[in-house]
Amino acid sequence: MLRLEKRPSPSKAWNYATPVLAVLLTMVAGGVLFVILGKNPFEAIKLIFWDPLFSEQFAAYSRPQLLVKAGPLILIAVGLSVGFRAGIWNIGAEGQYIIGALCAAAVALAFYPADSVLVFPLMILAGAAGGWAWAMIPAILKTRFNTNEILVSLLLVYVAEKLLAAAATGFMRNPDGAGFPGSRNIHQYGAASNMELFANSGLHWGGVAAFIAVLFTYLLLQRHILGFHVRLAGQAPRAARFAGVAPARLVLMCMGLSGAFAGMAGMFELAGPARLISIDFNAGYGFTAIIVAFLGRLHPVGIVLAGLLLALTYIGGELAQFMLNLPAAAIQVFQGMLLFFLLALDVLSNYRIRLAAPSRSSEAA
Repeated sequence: MLRLEKRPSPSKAWNYATPVLAVLLTMVAGGVLFVILGKNPFEAIKLIFWDPLFSEQFAAYSRPQLLVKAGPLILIAVGLSVGFRAGIWNIGAEGQYIIGALCAAAVALAFYPADSVLVFPLMILAGAAGGWAWAMIPAILKTRFNTNEILVSLLLVYVAEKLLAAAATGFMRNPDGAGFPGSRNIHQYGAASNMELFANSGLHWGGVAAFIAVLFTYLLLQRHILGFHVRLAGQAPRAARFAGVAPARLVLMCMGLSGAFAGMAGMFELAGPARLISIDFNAGYGFTAIIVAFLGRLHPVGIVLAGLLLALTYIGGELAQFMLNLPAAAIQVFQGMLLFFLLALDVLSNYRIRLAAPSRSSEAA
């Protein structure tokens, strides 16, 4: 008989070991999935995790893409991690990402075709403000009416997607686009373009912003009184109230910060790889960033490593789809497995598995 015995305090060893084990178990379970789909599991795993970095055939393209994909994941995840540490669950970063991009596009198109150095900074501010404002909706509803921020922030994602479709087919549609959905190409004038800072590096201002956000979040959590309030609220909510932590203020701060970071991620993606507002602009970064945050143990440095790993699954997944004709849904399932195994193995951080002697009633039976 096996039973779970609660540990006196969470195990640090298991806390660091579970992400590694989750990745290994995901590879095993993913291999089984690929077998079911009739593909060679070893070839598929190699295409996802090895070839984008080390294959001469693919690495020249894939390595720069690693930073392109990791930037928005890291930027969104570090914002989410602050709230998650405090027990405030913003699940709607995808919507805040979309609204941030729409606000930034509105600024860029309003100045079109003026080539002013002020356009790009104004786009950053607009993206952050848009994401912040969208996150304030569930935050205010929670603080004023005690609604569930998980449900409200998640449902607002679908509202944001409808606004994105309306923008691409209506009020932001390119008047010179022959009726096709989509806005003007932001790269048509350099003022709003987020190009590579170094040739063939994949590093643009979105990547720089992501690493600045990592440093800022680390200092906030480790060196500022707000970081202490965040940790205390997550670990001991009743003690936090006695320590003078204002729950409503903390909700507004955490939701606002994560929304602003998600909005900036949308802005940098719009001005960089995406280039325009389209119906399929959102790529699921807001949801994948939740996996990144938990895989990185809600720690800024861990989130950088987790963001690079999840970016690798995006790039490798695209290779697997092209080379092995795998469906895109299989790669999404693969990423979902990672979060599933991580959460399942987290039990071992707080509980020990013990052998228990069978009870007398079972022996009598």
